[in-house]
Amino acid sequence: MSNYDSSDPSDNSSVTSGIESPPQRLSGILKRLGPGLIVAGSIVGSGELIATTKTGAEAGFSLLWLILIGCFIKVFTQIEFGRFTIATGQTTLAGLNQVPGPRFRVNWIVWGWLFMTILVLAQQGGIAGGVGQALSISFPLTENGRQFNEVQDSRVKLKVNQALLQRYQQESGENPSTSQTKQIHHIQSEITLLEKKLSTFSTSPKSNDDIIWAAIIILFTTGLLWVGKYGFIQTFATVMVASFTAVTLFTVIRLQRQPDWSINWSQLWEGLRFSLPEPSADNPSARPLQTALATFGIIGVGAAELIMYPYWCLEKGYARFTGPKEPSDSWMGRARGWMRVMRIDAWCSMAIYTFATVAFFFLGATVLFRTSLNPEGADLIRTLAEMYVPVFGPKAHSMFLFGAVAVLYSTLFVALASTALVASDAVRVFGFRDDSEASKKTWYSRFCLAFPLIALSMLLMVPKSPEKLVLASGVAQALMLPALGCGALFFRYKKCDPELRPGRLWDLFLWLSALGFLVAGAWLAWFKLFS
Repeated sequence: MSNYDSSDPSDNSSVTSGIESPPQRLSGILKRLGPGLIVAGSIVGSGELIATTKTGAEAGFSLLWLILIGCFIKVFTQIEFGRFTIATGQTTLAGLNQVPGPRFRVNWIVWGWLFMTILVLAQQGGIAGGVGQALSISFPLTENGRQFNEVQDSRVKLKVNQALLQRYQQESGENPSTSQTKQIHHIQSEITLLEKKLSTFSTSPKSNDDIIWAAIIILFTTGLLWVGKYGFIQTFATVMVASFTAVTLFTVIRLQRQPDWSINWSQLWEGLRFSLPEPSADNPSARPLQTALATFGIIGVGAAELIMYPYWCLEKGYARFTGPKEPSDSWMGRARGWMRVMRIDAWCSMAIYTFATVAFFFLGATVLFRTSLNPEGADLIRTLAEMYVPVFGPKAHSMFLFGAVAVLYSTLFVALASTALVASDAVRVFGFRDDSEASKKTWYSRFCLAFPLIALSMLLMVPKSPEKLVLASGVAQALMLPALGCGALFFRYKKCDPELRPGRLWDLFLWLSALGFLVAGAWLAWFKLFS
């Protein structure tokens, strides 16, 4: 049985003991940060590595403004949710269940969460598929898998060289210099060799190695979640996420030294001037705006992470340290102090995931967009690896595959554990369990067994397109954002203690956050229904 040992957010006793005064010095505050860092470390795999780079690959720099807004405006709702939980000791779903509106056992927002969670499990299946692809490229299990890797590697390299040749020919014009001529001849030779190699395969090899690896990973993760012996792996994966993100930032910086891949000010201005991308003749399958709107739901803190964040605040002890609400100056002082810690935690996490998101977007918009490579299907991971080739050369693929496995698996593991934690509370909100710690652990253990298997079954429905499962979750989360905006405004104006209410500037940004959620959700719904 899972030994998930934390205080029960749904149990009132969790906030009636362990009262502590909040830290006043910055050093003390930094020691108490954590919930936002967990969230930031758990979103790189799907939102940043897959969805954000795909947006850059399809749209170039033109949607940079949407990426930045998507990271920035969510933090206001995130903090408002945290404020509610610290002041009341209640979980997110318990609070959202109080929002007025249609009810059938629970209210409309909780039903929306349930629908979204089904597709979040699909996203986790897509992430498992990404891990499976990375492992099947590194360690093919069958001869068909080895041949499949050889053919697909050659096809991707051929496409990159063809795009580079076209660019060099356009830039050199009718009178190329000596160095340009040599470079063009070198690329033409590479293209000839790759075409000759591909011609030796009469049919394209088929391989299920990635699905086999994904199944192995899912079963392994199920065992870890069940027995609870995953501290080392989670710590190792978190370190790898940080390292891989740092490597990505380094890659973006080093690209500035290469004229073929550098980012100039006109491109940045193009990305910041609220323009919409034009359809690409070189990439007719791309749907950049639809992809970006789906990405909007999961970049930074997605809708699922917004709901999850207060649970981690409870696990960290912010509400328990504040204590149950009482009409006293001491309680008010503790509440303000721990809310200050929570705000710093949220803003620090926002800075981290914004830098990571922009770095991955830049790589997609430079390397992938300029070579007309779109990360999708069986070549999702193989295509993403090309982003690092201009800086690291032939070693890039091995380095990327190692980092991708760590980043994607970290996201998969934390996401499954987090989803199980929220779902165990949802059972209580729906009225199917009591408030006891034993009941919560029982349901948590059940979900730790069921959710990985559900995620795997959803991957098996779309075995060769894991990015579709990730983007489907992004669509569901983007459509859920307007409801969460309503919840944040409800918490602010109906549940916030008068003495804890923020100022007018904060209210302005909170309204802008809710409005942004509404616009993104409505726009995406229109695209899906009428476009």
